[in-house]
Amino acid sequence: MKIKRYMAVSMRAALDQVRLEQGPDAVILSSRRMDEGVEVIAAVDYDEALIAGAARQYALTANAAAATASAAAAKSASAAASASAAALPTVGEARKSAGSGATRPHAAAVPAPVARTVRAASDAQAASPAATRMPSPAPLMAQRRAPSALARDLAAVAVPHDAQRGFATVQRELKDLRHLLETELAGISWNDKRVREPLKARVLEELSAMDIAPDVAASLAAMTPSRTRLEDTSKLPLALLLRHLPVVDELSTVNGGVFALVGPTGAGKTTTIAKLASRWSMRYGSDDLALVSTDSYRIGAREQLMTYARILGATMHAPNSGRELARVLDRLKSKRLVLIDTAGMGPRDVRLSEQLEGLQLGAGRAKVLLTLPAQGEGHALEEILRAFAPVSPEACIITKVDEAASLGAVMSTVIRHKLKIAYLCNGQRVPEDLHSAHLKRVWLVRAAHKLMEHAPLKRDASYYARNFGRAQAHA
Repeated sequence: MKIKRYMAVSMRAALDQVRLEQGPDAVILSSRRMDEGVEVIAAVDYDEALIAGAARQYALTANAAAATASAAAAKSASAAASASAAALPTVGEARKSAGSGATRPHAAAVPAPVARTVRAASDAQAASPAATRMPSPAPLMAQRRAPSALARDLAAVAVPHDAQRGFATVQRELKDLRHLLETELAGISWNDKRVREPLKARVLEELSAMDIAPDVAASLAAMTPSRTRLEDTSKLPLALLLRHLPVVDELSTVNGGVFALVGPTGAGKTTTIAKLASRWSMRYGSDDLALVSTDSYRIGAREQLMTYARILGATMHAPNSGRELARVLDRLKSKRLVLIDTAGMGPRDVRLSEQLEGLQLGAGRAKVLLTLPAQGEGHALEEILRAFAPVSPEACIITKVDEAASLGAVMSTVIRHKLKIAYLCNGQRVPEDLHSAHLKRVWLVRAAHKLMEHAPLKRDASYYARNFGRAQAHA
C-alpha cells in the first residue's frame, strides 16, 4: 500500500493531483483545511482485508500478553504465600517441641516480618475474646489476585476502545470530506446555472434579495420561460410573484355573512374588525350589522370594540363560552353581517386549543379569517399557521404592512400554503387603511420591491450555492 500526502489550493486541485499520480483507484484516507490550502492523504493498493486481519492479530497479541502477565503475577503471589507458610512451625512440630521441653526451637528460623505478623495476630486475639482463630488466607490471596484480573480486563477492553475511537475519527473525517465535496459541487453547479440559465439565475437572485424563502423562490424560478419578450428582464421576478400571489377575487363582506377573526396577540384583529364594520356601515348602514367579542382575557378589549359599536350605531355582544356564542349567533340570524373578535393568543399558549374549540362549538358556520402581521419572520408565521390550522382559515388578512422592513416572509408563507389574501392593512386609520387584496396586489408586490431597493439583503455566493446549487448537484 502506497500512502502519499498532497497539498493544493482547493479540494478539486488536490483530487486532480491524486488522480494524476495514483490513478482512479486511489482511496482518500483523510482531508482537512489548512492555512496554505487543502491537505489530502491518499493511498493506492489499499487492501481492506489486510488491514482488518492486522487489527485482529494485534488484538489477539495484546490479549495473549495480558493473559501471560496475569498468570505470572498469580504464580509469583502463590510462591510468596507458600514460602511464608513454610517458614512457620507446624502444629505437630510445636507439640513435639513442647514435649521435649524446648522453649522456642524454631525462633531463629522464623523471619522477622512473619514473626511480627504472628505476634500482632496473637495480641489481637488476646485483646478480643470473640476472635478465636486466625483469619483465613483466602481473602489475602484473592486480594493479591485482584490486580492481575483487573489488568487482564483493562487490556481486553483497551483494544476495542482504541478501535472504536479510530473508527469514529475516520467517520468524522469522511463526513467532513463529504461536506467539503458537496460545498464545492454546489458552487460549481450554481456557477453552471448562471451560465446556462441566466434568466432563472436572475429570478432567483432578485427574489432572494426580496427575502422570498428559498423553496418558494425555486418553485417560482422553475416557471421562468427560456425566452421572454420583455425588454427589461428585471421585471420578470415581479411578474412571476404577481401571477402566483393568491388573493380573494371579490370582497369577502360584500354579500355579508358571519366572519370570525383569529390570530396571535397584537396582530390587530380588533382594529381590523372596526375597519370592516365601518366600511359596511358607510355602504349599507348599521341596522344589519352586529359585533361580537369573545375576548375575555385582555383588559379593555371589549370596551374598545364597544366604543366602535357605539360610534357606528351597531349592536355589540360579549359571550363568555362557546355555548353562549351559539345562542348569541342564533339571535343574530336576521343580521346580514356579524363580525366576531376573538382573543389574541400566541401559537404556544396552552389556552389556544380551548379558545379554538369554543369557537368551533359556538360558530361552526362562521368563515374564519386569519390575521398575519406583515413584520413577522418566516418561522414565526409558519408556527402561526400550524397553530390555527384546526379552524381551517378560509383566507387571511395581512396587517401592519406599514411596519414591515420586508414583505418577503409573509408573501412566501401565503404562496407556500396557497392561503388567499382577503385584505391588506397598512395603518391605524379607520377605515381608510383597509384595502381589498385583489385591488392592491400590484401595490403589494411593488411595495416589497421598494423595500428591497431601500435596504437590500446581502446574499453572497455561498447562499445561492447552498440553496440553489446543492439540489442540482445531488440530482
